[in-house]
Parts: sequence; C-alpha cells; structure tokens
Amino acid sequence: MTAPKVFLSHASEDKDRFVVGFARQLRESGVDVWLDQWEMKPGDSLVDKIFEEGLKDAHAVIIVLSTTSVQKPWVREELNASVVNRISRGTKLIPVVIDRCEVPESLRSTVWQKVDCLDDYSQSLQRILSAIFDANDKPPIGKPPARFSGTEPLISGLTRVDDLVLREIARLQIEQNNGLVTFDQICAEQTLEEVPQPELLDSLEILAQKYLIKISYVLGAPLSHVVLTDFGFQQFAEAYVPDYADVVARVAALLVNENVCQNEELASRIQRPVGFVDFVLSLMESNNHIKVSKYIGGQSQVWQISPSLKRALQQS
Repeated sequence: MTAPKVFLSHASEDKDRFVVGFARQLRESGVDVWLDQWEMKPGDSLVDKIFEEGLKDAHAVIIVLSTTSVQKPWVREELNASVVNRISRGTKLIPVVIDRCEVPESLRSTVWQKVDCLDDYSQSLQRILSAIFDANDKPPIGKPPARFSGTEPLISGLTRVDDLVLREIARLQIEQNNGLVTFDQICAEQTLEEVPQPELLDSLEILAQKYLIKISYVLGAPLSHVVLTDFGFQQFAEAYVPDYADVVARVAALLVNENVCQNEELASRIQRPVGFVDFVLSLMESNNHIKVSKYIGGQSQVWQISPSLKRALQQS
C-alpha cells in the first residue's frame, strides 16, 4: 500500500508547540507528510514547492488552525488552493483546530478535529488517521434476525415468524418423542428469543386457528403448552423434510411386507426419531390405513393393517 501523501498547512509560530511533533506522529503512522522544513532547501521557489509539489498530488490537506494561522496570508492562500483541489480532484480537507479561534468561512461546512490538549491528543490523532486512510469504527452490518431473513415460508398463509415458530415446535416435539412443548421452551429457542412476546403469542394463536397446533391454557399464564397436530406435522414435513414421501413409503413397506409394528423398531429401521414415526403412524391411522395402540412410556404398536395401505403401497 502506498503511503497517502498529506500536505500540512500551518503558521510557523505553531511549529514548535504542535506542528513538528504532530507531523512526526503522522509519519510514524504511515502517512507521507509534506512539511516545509523537511522539504524546502535554500534556493527553492516557495510558490513552486508548495503549490506544484506539496499541494498538487496531496491525498489530503491538513490545515492547522490557531489564533495565529487564521491571520496568515500564506495559510489563506494554501487554503484557497486546497478548496479548489477538493472541488476539482476530491482532495480531502481536514481542519485541525488547536486554539480558540474563528474558523474561516470556507471551512465552516467541513467537519474539523478539535485538539483540546497539545500535550496529549492521541484520540484526536486516531480520528485524523481514520479520515486519511478512509477508515471508520462503524461496526459491520450483521445478520438480521431469523424472523426477518431467510427464504419465504414454504407453508402457504404463514408469515416468516409463524413459519419459524411452527418449525421449532415440530423440532422440539419430534425430539421429545411427542412430548408437550411448553411456552417457556419456545421462548428459550435461540431463533425465537428476539421475537417480542406479544408477537410470539399472536403467532401461536394464528397457528392454532389454522389447526396446525393445539394450545392448552392455564390460569395466570399466557399459555401452558402446545402440541403439533397431525395436520401441522404433515404441513411441516411436506415443506421441510425433503424425502418425506419416501419415508412414509418405507414405513408402509415395513408394516405390510415385514410386519414391523412397534414404533421404536420402525424408527430404528428408517433411522428417524420415534416422535417422527409416531406422527407418520398417527396420520396413517387418521386415514383408516392402520390401528395403533399406545402405551405408557411412549411405546406404541400397530395391531391392524388395512388393505387400503397395501393398495396405497402398490400404487406409490
């Protein structure tokens, strides 16, 4: 990276108390500072050196404003040239105010850097360096909350929040083998923790109105728990389980062809959670394809298989 060239305009009276030390710190920070006492030699043309060499190719011009410099004609000439360069070539103009003085009219619309203490101006120096190097301390833009980003909901009629809530309920219930999903569990989910509670409650009500979930209420609380309906599971699975139709066909084949009738064994054979298999069996039962007995502890067993399931398997 080429060091940015910066012209330092100032009054000679300010050299010892500020300018030379300031210029040295800029150079130590990677800035190619043009300071007259470092660049001018006996016999050099003052006009040529300043206006053709110092100002002409400068990436930025720092104008040190003090009670002395604002009265100096040379500083005003350099300022006028800098303003022209800013307009014609985009040269940055960085006023640095070291005294209580009136800022020239041409700089009043420019953001300047105030130096309150000439013995310690490290923070001011860092801001000046940020301006020279086009840097800023603005934090990068992060990812928006899940409820505002991602793909459009795959389930018709749902907002992003509704869709997100339904997916989290389905995931929790399947992982818990069809256990109840409490409101506190839903609120604790990382993808939902930024959703305001009123919006979350509205979403749950909408899902219940669409028969995707059932809500149980208790006195003194927003709600107790929710359960995914068979219809809700079917909507979720058809939208978000890519091989759902194949999984259903495999369960049907195991029932019909191999008489594998226990939910836990079916889950092991197809390598899916027991809760997932329970929903598949429940949907089959609601379609009168099978009869299922459920036992304490989460176990269930298919005890009757209808010819309609065999026919559906043949046609799949």
